[in-house]
Amino acid sequence: DDNTSSIIIASNYEVTNAIQNSVYPSTTRPLMMSNDHNKFEHPNRLHLSPGNFTNHPCEGFAVPPILFDKKRTGPRPCPVCYVSVDQAFALMPLQASPSPVLENLDYALEDSVTANFSNPGSAFGGHLSLEQRNKSFDITNSMTVHCGFVRGKKPGQGTGFDISDDDLLEMEQCRELVVASAIFGNYDMIQHPRNVNELSKANACFYMFVDEETMAYVKNSSSLYKDNKVGLWRLVVVRNLPYEDPRRTGKIPKLLLHRLFPNVRFSVWIDAKLQLVVDPYLLLERFLWRKNSSFAISRHYRRFDVYEEAEANKAAGKYDNASIDEQIDFYRNEGLTHYSPAKLPITSDVPEGCVIIREHVPISNLFTCLWFNEVDRFTARDQISFSTVRDKIRAKVGWMPQMFLDCERRNFVVQAYHRELLEQMIASGRNTPPIAVEPSRKIRPGSSRRAPPSKKPVVRRKKEKKSSSRRRAAKPVTWAMDAG
Repeated sequence: DDNTSSIIIASNYEVTNAIQNSVYPSTTRPLMMSNDHNKFEHPNRLHLSPGNFTNHPCEGFAVPPILFDKKRTGPRPCPVCYVSVDQAFALMPLQASPSPVLENLDYALEDSVTANFSNPGSAFGGHLSLEQRNKSFDITNSMTVHCGFVRGKKPGQGTGFDISDDDLLEMEQCRELVVASAIFGNYDMIQHPRNVNELSKANACFYMFVDEETMAYVKNSSSLYKDNKVGLWRLVVVRNLPYEDPRRTGKIPKLLLHRLFPNVRFSVWIDAKLQLVVDPYLLLERFLWRKNSSFAISRHYRRFDVYEEAEANKAAGKYDNASIDEQIDFYRNEGLTHYSPAKLPITSDVPEGCVIIREHVPISNLFTCLWFNEVDRFTARDQISFSTVRDKIRAKVGWMPQMFLDCERRNFVVQAYHRELLEQMIASGRNTPPIAVEPSRKIRPGSSRRAPPSKKPVVRRKKEKKSSSRRRAAKPVTWAMDAG
């Protein structure tokens, strides 16, 4: 859990005059496909390739060591070097990232006649047999795999996780980047993205998936609600939820955005407990394009071993212990080993899965489909199944997600109070944290900025009985209420 609200943003250092003096329109025309289906055109935009740089603006930047502080022993953010938003748009690749071996990916459809309900999993996921599950890791040029939404006309129409036709039509219009989150069971408060450039607002879509309970609360409590929007977020009400557990339901938009947004090229998933404080296009440039990667996720700040992660989940009451043990035993029998430096260049087996930055290409779509299938088959704790799916795909085609430092993640998102804890504070007369004020977007080259520190209220909570059906309250860090 985050325990600090400060962030540091290191901007670019030396930028060529040609880039500094470039002028961009306030809006751009929609993304268009060229005759080459793997090539994209960006009308009205200056395009730069690595050859336009003598050196990349962030070349030579290194994360400095974090100084020891007896008063702040927990995880903290670290500086990250970003280019400007204009430069990020100019550096967007015209070609889709390579998808090794896999070129065409289709998705399985089933009905109540063909589904085998004796198999693990859900009707939404298709009740995969063990044979079907294992076969999905045999990667070929063209594949059809289970990836949720196995019934109905298309994802969101009669499939479970149902969405109105008007919302689906709007979602299909999203072409370039979607920033997405979800709240089910009215658990979290909506966090408003900050520092988003006007050009990014014109080109990116911001979608928040909610159930009817959450939507009713938002309508009655937010002064910013208007026409199914709250700030930048467009709210989409989801009905006929396929799971009783809100945590498992949340894995559908988290891992299957390529199915919900079939025309989108990039996506940034952010858990609802987090507030985005850096422009999303800067994240694409920093963690995907600069690294020639199609999938980026941060590693856990403390744990690198799946066995340790499983024990930590059991100790914290995150899920039913017997179900966690069953999943770990299954993976052990498949060959899961403890993490060690011998696995390098793999730096960790445990992600901090609250943020996912990716390009929608066949191999990354396959990865999230198969990851979702593990979540559907076993526990909803996706940190436990991540490395198994990654390692099986890597063994076949050499592809794997890029894992970046957790302190880098803490640079661009900050954690907030969840709703129940905030209401308890108000009811007990405790002071609530101040509203976060959006800082100036102008950051001088070579400079850094810290968000003003805020005092954290002392909240004493009674011990609760741990169960598999309730989530524990997140440790409070910072809070942003309805702010523009």
